[in-house]
Amino acid sequence: MMPRVLHVLDHSIPLQSGYTFRTRAILRAQRNLGWQTFHLTSPKHTATGDSVEELEGFRFYRTQWRPTGLTTRSPLHESALMRATARRLAQVIDEVRPDILHVHSPVLNALPAMWVRHKIPMLYEVRAFWEDAAVDLGTSRSEGLRYRATRALETWVLRRADHITTICEGLRRDIVARGVAEDRVTVIPNAVDVEEFQYDATRDEALKRQLGLAGHDVVGFVGSFYAYEGLDMLLRAVPRIAERAPNVRVMLVGGGPEEARLRGMARDMGIADKVTFAGRVPHADVARYYGILDLLVYPRRPMRLTDLVTPLKPLEAMALGRIMVASDVGGHRELIRHGETGFLFPAGDVDALADAVLRALAERWHWPELRRNGRRFVECERTWAASVAGYEPILRRLVAPPR
Repeated sequence: MMPRVLHVLDHSIPLQSGYTFRTRAILRAQRNLGWQTFHLTSPKHTATGDSVEELEGFRFYRTQWRPTGLTTRSPLHESALMRATARRLAQVIDEVRPDILHVHSPVLNALPAMWVRHKIPMLYEVRAFWEDAAVDLGTSRSEGLRYRATRALETWVLRRADHITTICEGLRRDIVARGVAEDRVTVIPNAVDVEEFQYDATRDEALKRQLGLAGHDVVGFVGSFYAYEGLDMLLRAVPRIAERAPNVRVMLVGGGPEEARLRGMARDMGIADKVTFAGRVPHADVARYYGILDLLVYPRRPMRLTDLVTPLKPLEAMALGRIMVASDVGGHRELIRHGETGFLFPAGDVDALADAVLRALAERWHWPELRRNGRRFVECERTWAASVAGYEPILRRLVAPPR
């Protein structure tokens, strides 16, 4: 009998983020294996007011909750969020009677699951550590009291979950260093559905004209605009790039907390005519925007978060046969082989970023090999079917006897 798996999530589709894309891929692959999946989102999923929502063949149980009036920086606010999640989770457990709880980070989901799971085995999936993300968002100070308290809670959960999965080697090493046995931690890496990405597709010249980029070499970024992505460094590199390659234009596709600041930077630096903000685009259209980028740039800043966590976007770029320049943070080094699947530069160095872009543009003769290598990497090592298969032996070991 196939296990009944209840996923506990921070947020989900229809919201678009690396978090939701990974979740959707996992759910599809688990369904393809014949598993029954159920899905609960925390109060931080704010896309709907419904208690239950059907999307793409999946039923999502929503946690309805009204803000308490406390600021998001208050520990009492987070405590209220977790209590609401625990109440809703208890209701859903009674309804769907899962064999396993598959709880996805942050720890704000894991603690409520620990409170109400009774004897149901719990698989905890760590995609990033909440305390590190909070530092980047400015809601916590590195090594401050709040940071240390959150880290202690995370470690407490890690030592008590029945098994832990995580997305990369950097996070696995950190989890083991907290006193968790190595055989209780399994890497289920980020991946792509290669069938959804047309390799080296024909450039959409109409879209390029529409964006005012016809006749230019276009470099840029596709994704969410968070501070740790280092997009401000890309803008600071524009004058140096333009000095030696005046035909280059920068395109940023997406949006997020940094968007207003980046737009202001482009204006204040006098480079607004060289930078195009394409805005958020439907997921189905993202490949068209990838296609008009000659070079993708991932200038992630050097910090604990980016050293530990691997991003999803470079894998999409490799599946599409795009050329990449990326900072040499640990998360990138797990995915990109310098000179084989992309180009790496010293993280945090604007001049090095500019030089890497110029070098990549000058070495177009090397691009066909880089494209082939990148596509081969995802086809051989990073498909969702292969990645998600790693859950099966874990869940079969954990599955509770029939109740």
